[in-house]
This record gives sequence, C-alpha cells and structure tokens, in this order.
Amino acid sequence: VQLQASGGGLVQPGGSLSLSCVVSGGIFRHYDMGWFRQAPGKERVIVGHINDSGFRKYYADSVKGRFTIRRDNAKNTVFLQMTSLKPEDTAVYYCAAATGSRWSEVRYWGQGTQVTVSS
Repeated sequence: VQLQASGGGLVQPGGSLSLSCVVSGGIFRHYDMGWFRQAPGKERVIVGHINDSGFRKYYADSVKGRFTIRRDNAKNTVFLQMTSLKPEDTAVYYCAAATGSRWSEVRYWGQGTQVTVSS
C-alpha cells in the first residue's frame, strides 16, 4: 500500500491550503485515514482522522473549526482542507492509514508534504 501526499506550500497567515493523499495498492475503503504533522524539533502529532465510511471524524483541539478532513472512496483519496492558517501550523504533514481506529499502530505512512505559514 502506498500513500502519496501533495498540496503543501507556502501560505500567509490567515490563508488556506488543501492537502490530498492518494492511496494505491490496497482497498482504500477498508482503512481509517488520518493526517499527522511534525514541526521542527517536535514529535509527530495527530491532526485529525476519518473513519472508513467517512461518517466519524476527529480533530485535534489545535485545529478544530479550522481544518476539515474528508474522503472520496471512489477516488481513493483523503483530503485535508486547512483555513485560517497560523504560523504554528507550519510543519511537515503526513497522511496515514490505520484499521480499527488504532492510531497508535499506523499501518502505512505517506511521504510528507511541507506546509509553511509565514508572511
């Protein structure tokens, strides 16, 4: 199973950015999908996740109300829509796949995409 993330870049504070992650080599609808981020010098942390059907979502408090996760099972793709971006959102963002909501046991990782929020 391969996860290919894209969409990162440089954005000004208050701006928006959308990340995508395409999954290949597996049955996408069988996986819960999530986004993590890792800022320089810090540990990788969960941003949010969405269950296999797309009906249950979780967001970290730091992004709640600003970020939205959705998935398109027909296109094997999970998205992270980020709005009202802050400098503290600067990090490498990773998509991930898990089963049974076991996010402490991520099955597969994407390669990461850099998001930089700066004026």
